[in-house]
Amino acid sequence: MDILKIKAVVFDCDGVMFDTAVANRKYYDEVLQSFDKPALNDEQFINIHMMTVNKAIGYLFPEMGDLSIVYDYLKNIGYHKFIQDMVMEKGLKELLIKLKDNGYIRGIATNRTNTMERVLEDFHLEDYFEAVVTAAMVKKPKPDPEQLLLIMERFELKPDEILFIGDSDYDRQAAASAKVGFAAFKNSKLKADFNVDSMDEIARILQIN
Repeated sequence: MDILKIKAVVFDCDGVMFDTAVANRKYYDEVLQSFDKPALNDEQFINIHMMTVNKAIGYLFPEMGDLSIVYDYLKNIGYHKFIQDMVMEKGLKELLIKLKDNGYIRGIATNRTNTMERVLEDFHLEDYFEAVVTAAMVKKPKPDPEQLLLIMERFELKPDEILFIGDSDYDRQAAASAKVGFAAFKNSKLKADFNVDSMDEIARILQIN
């Protein structure tokens, strides 16, 4: 892709902006334990990392026809107490400042539903993004491209004017369907326009380091 055409850089949240492995595992393990189920195994953890909460609960409780009791429990425990276990990616704020200084639109496309606003508040990132699109704002979450298409529509962007940074196959599929540029973050197995391991590498690719 032509780097000079890029006008917007869009980030996935979990696994890109933040290392959420500990937080997410604690959250789902507490849910499972409350229903006398074993803690997440590695395969389950990898799968739920890409999913919305609703899809993850359906995946973890396939034997339950009515999941309302689980959702009621989720409302009681909330996710907020687990945000303290999230670790912001080194260099994220610095990259976001450079992007603004160089005129880029900064966005988020995440399969989180109702926790993204609190995460941004807790890490003082509320003013660092021009667009935040969660799974709750679209009919179909990733791997559907709707989140990226919404950002394109809102800012009147063409596909080759967006670089989406993600770490999962859901992210790759969404980028491919939207026909936008894709940078795979800390996941060399993903087919991408760029494979990067740090925020500094993204800055170098965009020539704003």
